[in-house]
Amino acid sequence: MVETAMDVGVGATVRADDLRREYGRGSAVVRALRGVSVAFAAGTFTAVMGPSGSGKTTLLHCLAGMDRPTRGSVWWGGTEVSRLPERRLAVLRRSRVGFVFQAFNLMPAMTVAQNVELPGRLAGARPDRGRVQEALARVGLAGRERHRPGQLSGGQQQRVAIARALVACPPMLFADEPTGALDRATGHEILALLRAAVDEDGATCVMVTHDPVAAGYADRVLLLADGVVVDELDRPTAAQVGAALSRLGGGRP
Repeated sequence: MVETAMDVGVGATVRADDLRREYGRGSAVVRALRGVSVAFAAGTFTAVMGPSGSGKTTLLHCLAGMDRPTRGSVWWGGTEVSRLPERRLAVLRRSRVGFVFQAFNLMPAMTVAQNVELPGRLAGARPDRGRVQEALARVGLAGRERHRPGQLSGGQQQRVAIARALVACPPMLFADEPTGALDRATGHEILALLRAAVDEDGATCVMVTHDPVAAGYADRVLLLADGVVVDELDRPTAAQVGAALSRLGGGRP
């Protein structure tokens, strides 16, 4: 049963039931997810980790409504989004989801403020300049509204991406390797912003990362291998995460 799309409020839970995702056909089929059932409580921060090819990015994209599962279901609160028509899903995603990409995905011809406003404009909303300025101030970019992405450092561009994700105060926040292209110090600052979105705004955050130190900011770490969840750690240290990753095969995942 598909519930009304309005049943996704602040602090929404996110859930996957028997999630499967396959690509290709016949002998060439790739089973990226093999029956993942997992829930993310409202107002929590979860890191998803695993070796290359484990299915972690596929899981994130399915949870965020950016990819359709082959079988199984994805729920945001009481709404089964995996069965919504594409147009209805797009509308819901724009208003309820913030997504942070590793590559920033900023529009180079637009100013910083215009990039932050973009999701709202796509949703047909009139830009709230005060809210945009507040979001930029929150990520330490007050006064940079008229700059273009090419005038900013990598860390500053990622801050713009986070401001864009947070400007509408979405109940769900998804991040794909948000610190992968940043130096260690800047990465810590970005992770602190994500942590604050959970602690102060009540967002439900799911982050894919390869870095045990980044995972240490999370309340919980899920470990994937071959498309299934193989371990779960509650409030782990970076050392505990690193040891768990080593048991899956060692090296940089």
